[in-house]
Formats: sequence, structure tokens, C-alpha cells
Amino acid sequence: MKDPVTAITGITYDRESIEHWLFSDSKNTAICPVTKQPLPKDSDLTPNHTLRRLIQAWCVENACKGIDRIPTPKSCMNKFHVLKLIADLDRPSLQMKTIREIETLALENERNRKYMVEAGLPKALLLFILKNYFKKSKIDGLQESLSILRLIRIPSSESKILVSENDQIIECFSWILGCNNYIDDQHITVRSHAVSVLKKLLEEASSSILERLKPEFIENIVEVIRASKITQQGINAALSILLHACPWGRNRIMMVQFGAVFELIELEWRSPERKTTELIMGILFHLCSCADGREKFLSHKGGIAVVAKRILNVSPVTDDRAILILALICKYSGTSMVLEEMLKVKAVSKLCMIIQADCAIYLKEKAREILKSHSDEWRKSPCISNAYTFLTR
Repeated sequence: MKDPVTAITGITYDRESIEHWLFSDSKNTAICPVTKQPLPKDSDLTPNHTLRRLIQAWCVENACKGIDRIPTPKSCMNKFHVLKLIADLDRPSLQMKTIREIETLALENERNRKYMVEAGLPKALLLFILKNYFKKSKIDGLQESLSILRLIRIPSSESKILVSENDQIIECFSWILGCNNYIDDQHITVRSHAVSVLKKLLEEASSSILERLKPEFIENIVEVIRASKITQQGINAALSILLHACPWGRNRIMMVQFGAVFELIELEWRSPERKTTELIMGILFHLCSCADGREKFLSHKGGIAVVAKRILNVSPVTDDRAILILALICKYSGTSMVLEEMLKVKAVSKLCMIIQADCAIYLKEKAREILKSHSDEWRKSPCISNAYTFLTR
């Protein structure tokens, strides 16, 4: 233990460990790991000074064995300290110093991040970014500010009100993603942090906000996927944003126009990671529900192939989306050329395997439906065994 504290149940824990246990629990209360009694998140954790001194004394006695003495813990940060830091953000001479101090404190532990949320830092920092970076086209300190927002929780009720009352917040993040004034690896970090924060904001946005997304916003998100200067976490956040916006036809049309279908297929070939694949297949399903989306999908030589390849190789979620994509293609764009390509890339074989695999009943029925709809074309192909006739009965 580096900072022993005693919980209300009388058990002593290391502060960092018990706070992680408390704050990572989604319910309002956790349980004491030893006594199994309720342990509210806002319960006091009393410093155990006696035990800390004993630990420090033991460290000193064993210094010859390479044991370092644990430092005396600093006094805990409180809500009033955060309020002072928020006030300092309005003082130009202290802004950079304050931002860096907040980032350091946010990185330290979950307790500090909890106090930051309670003091209203998420809202204050979002408005600070809007006022000092977006409106003044500045970038100094932007990376640190986004890092803080990525680390702390943005209350859903707060983000919903902020986004609904201030359209410029989404415009601000669109500007950040489209800005090219960064240096070295700053571009990667800023973009990754920005899409992660934007994902948090849009998850709680109302439908009226999502259905009014501007073309430049969609274009910048697609560009994030296209560009190599982004982390895997950033890519997944950008994909989540697109998937969240897909239910609205206007957004799907814009995604197709800005080349999202091509970029999604290319990304899937480059980065076959489970979460990424599930997101890509979800978006492609939505985009293939419109004629222009299917046209772009079929114009890519690897479209059907990559979808077929992922069936039964990733997850049930992927299987669901992939089969629905093939169903849309077969129903609305099932030309002889397309059906022949499905044979060549083993999409038809995968549909036969779905019927025999341990999959959900509705997926088996969907696969059987696709096979039956084009049975005349596929049954005569030497690529399919006699089992095809049996499977489609």
C-alpha cells in the first residue's frame, strides 16, 4: 500500500485500489470486497496514518534491498480547488498553467476526476474550447484541454443540454478535426481526443440535432477514417459517430457522397479488429439500404469479398450485419455479374455454412431465403456441391 485508507466497514485498503473499485462500479453503491457490506461512492475514506508510517518505516529498514520509501500522500483535492481552477481559466495570464495543472490532476486518480465532474468542469471546459480556440482559431493548449475532456466523464444530462442549446459546439469539433495547423504527432493526438469527446456528446444528442448535421461535419468524420494520422481508439470513435448518425437518410446520402463506403471497405481490409469490424458492418448495412450506397459498395472490387470473409470469423454481431448486407445486395442489385461474384468470393458457401452452423434461427432463415431467391443461378454452378439443394429445401 502507498496510501492506506480505512472504509466505513472498518477494512483498510490502498486508496487507489479501493477508489478504482468504487468509481468503476456502474451502480450508486458498490460492496466492500472483504465484508460484502454496501459501500456508497460518497462514503469517507479515512487515511490510516499509523499503517502508513509502519509501511514507510519498513521501506527504510529494507532500503539496502532496493526498496524505495513511499512518499507521504499529498492532501486530497476537493471541489473548491476545482472551482478555483475553473475561475483561473478566465484569466489569460494563467490559462496555460491552469490547463496543464488540471490535466496532471485528472491523470492522477479517479477521485480527482470525480471532483472535476461535480464542480462542473466538463461544461466549463467545453465552453472554454469554444471561446478560446474555435472563435479565435488558436491551437495552443487545445491538446491538453481535449485530453482532460477525454479523461473525465461528461454527464449525459449536461452534454444533452449543451449540444441542444449551442450548435457551435458541434461546429467547433468539426473545425478541430478539419484543422491542419498541428505539428509532428500532435495531429494524431488532437484528432483522436476530439473524436472521443465528440462521441460522448453525440451519444446523448437529440434526434433533432443528429438530423441537422452539416455536410462539412460528415466530410470531416469520413476524412478521419481516410487519414492514417489517427489512433485505433480514434477510428472506433469516428465509426461510432457515423453509426449513430446513420438512421437519418440525409446523413446516409452525405456519407455516400463523401466516399464513406469506399473508405469503410478499405479500412476493413487494413484493420480487421473485432470492434472496428462490427462498427464497419453496421454502417455498411445502413448505407447499402439506399441505391447509391449499394452502387458504391459494388463498385469496390473487394466489397462482397470482405463481407463474406468476416462471416463466422468475428462475432454474432458481425454475422448479423454481414448477412443483412448480402440480403440487400441480392434483393435490389442481384444481377448475373453480382451473383457470379458472390460465388467466386465464397459468399454463397458462407451462406450454406450459416444454415449448418450454431447460429440464431433468424440468421439461418435469412441465409436460406437468400439462397432460395437465386437458386436457379447458383445450383447449376460447379462451385456449389449437391448439398445446396438439400440446404435450401
